[in-house]
Amino acid sequence: MPGILQDGELILYGFVGENYWDEGFTALEVLNALALHGRDEPITVRINSGGGYTDAGIAIFNALKTHKGEVSVIIDAMAASAASIIAMAGDERTMRTGAMMMIHDPSGGKWGTAAEHEAIGELLHKQADLLADIYADVTGKTSEELRQMMVDETWMNGSEAQAQGFATVDEAAQAVSVSAFDYRTYNCAPDTLKQLSKTKNWSAEPQRSPAASVAQTTVNQGIQPMTTQTAADADSASSTTDQTQANTGDAQTAERERIGKILNCEEAAGRTELAKYLAFETSTSFEEAQKVLARAAKTEGTKKPEDDVPNTQASTYEQERLRSSNQASNYGSQKTTTTATLNRADIFAARKQA
Repeated sequence: MPGILQDGELILYGFVGENYWDEGFTALEVLNALALHGRDEPITVRINSGGGYTDAGIAIFNALKTHKGEVSVIIDAMAASAASIIAMAGDERTMRTGAMMMIHDPSGGKWGTAAEHEAIGELLHKQADLLADIYADVTGKTSEELRQMMVDETWMNGSEAQAQGFATVDEAAQAVSVSAFDYRTYNCAPDTLKQLSKTKNWSAEPQRSPAASVAQTTVNQGIQPMTTQTAADADSASSTTDQTQANTGDAQTAERERIGKILNCEEAAGRTELAKYLAFETSTSFEEAQKVLARAAKTEGTKKPEDDVPNTQASTYEQERLRSSNQASNYGSQKTTTTATLNRADIFAARKQA
């Protein structure tokens, strides 16, 4: 994934916090990018994010607010949840055509006693009040008004965000596709976004680092998610992951079987290097490889290649693949026990006839 600082612009696309679907940005990345850009230099911040972790969003907001240069925020498509907090750091806040913004109450959860649940409930209330104060400072609304808008989960297009004070400019420009996020976790998300999440299979299961996962088990959870996850969504995400792993395993098994069949067929006798070339260096099917071998002249003895490919380890497999590739590409240029050469033009011609 490219760095978030590109051509002098801060590109904040994806999940706010630790990687989500292998894409996103963190507060540390933003701090490093600002330092690289220059603390006194004006900067444009482009946002397309469905949200993420509350603490990460607040940290990025404060990093941008303390930036000495002018900060211009552009909402390319989406600034929801924690991403809307980041947008509030802009001296100028532009909504592109088709872009949306959403504010709501932070959410989170943990396993534990009633006292532990009460503790995290108090924490969420405090966070909600702090977020409302941030929105209030920017929009001019009262904290009480903002708290109600957050409870209601308020979605705004460009003109609405400008009218409510969240944006300063409603720009007539083409918006990009919204960022990948499971918008079904939001209570009042537009039906189009919920359907898009379903169609794209945007799961709510975060892919976080082990260290981050451990940190999240405390009452404060290190960083609090502003989104929730239903059991059905978690089961769906797990099922999708299992199916993907199963498909990968099936493909690897099929590939080993293809290689083994090519190397051990009767036609490979006397054509060892050609058989290895077809097996390791091409995706030729067994049936086609069999035809090519049958039409090729024998250049070696009648012994077939050793049948060790299906059971070999990955490192041994790679060494054998490279060795056979080297022999095939340099065949005839080194001393060998035969005088024949492996002509790839003849191979492809034979394949075409087959």
